[in-house]
Amino acid sequence: MLPIAKRMLAQRATGLMARAHAYSLGAQRQRLQSTLAILEQKDGVLNHSSLSAFTAAKKLGGPVHGFIAGNSIKPVAEEIAKAEGVEKIIAVDNSAYEKGLPENYAPLLVENIKKGGYTHVIAGHTAFGKSVMPRVAALLDSQQISDITAIENENTFVRPIYAGNAIATVESSDSVKVITIRGTAFAAGPLAGGSATIEDGVDSKPESPTEWVSEDLAKSDRPDLSTASRVVSGGRGLKSKEEFDKVMLPLADALGAAVGASRAAVDSGYADNSLQVGQTGKVVAPQLYMAVGISGAIQHLA
Repeated sequence: MLPIAKRMLAQRATGLMARAHAYSLGAQRQRLQSTLAILEQKDGVLNHSSLSAFTAAKKLGGPVHGFIAGNSIKPVAEEIAKAEGVEKIIAVDNSAYEKGLPENYAPLLVENIKKGGYTHVIAGHTAFGKSVMPRVAALLDSQQISDITAIENENTFVRPIYAGNAIATVESSDSVKVITIRGTAFAAGPLAGGSATIEDGVDSKPESPTEWVSEDLAKSDRPDLSTASRVVSGGRGLKSKEEFDKVMLPLADALGAAVGASRAAVDSGYADNSLQVGQTGKVVAPQLYMAVGISGAIQHLA
């Protein structure tokens, strides 16, 4: 074969290999941009703060789908389908998932993640997310990425560590990235402008021996602590539960604020543990935060 012909064949082969490599990278990137956002509901009422999962998912690019499960779930799915920028809502109607028991919910999610071929799964860093997502990550043999506050690209995320005193930028090479987000870092969008299709999800038919018995929740007419724009928190310096109630409750009512407490105040019995703010309590990001009788607690500093 002539030298010129050999060079032409070699160049053609190189070009074909380059195009094949580019196609492979493109296909891989497209796969990396498919995200399933997990939404929360209770007794047929959507937890609107969980819509922040959609906001985070959209930052990754590519198709965004939502997931919801529970009893008589269709009305909630139809409500979620109005979210802009969401292509599909996957809904599973089964009362076994109504209370979000992680032993039931995690296998359900894994089945639907595998069916959809998703490579990003996002939920809020809530009590639900903190219970379910670690199990999902374990079943998928992935390392969970918790409580992120920013997305740099499809592989790189920002999260606080050491009670918020340092910020870590982490990169994941897992094929499926299991992520929880700090809701206050991703504003929940309105349920308007969208028309996502609704599809029945795979029901894994739970076999867990765990059953829901009951719940005893503290009820309050004040704003929810996790999402409130104004928060007043009391500490051990208030000396007693009586003084805590005497000072903090009227102050909160006057400001239209949620009531919080330091861990020391909770441990001392001044306030219920549902009011605890900080590393082992609830994360807040209000526009106004007033601390009373709190000292030496870095979680209560801006």
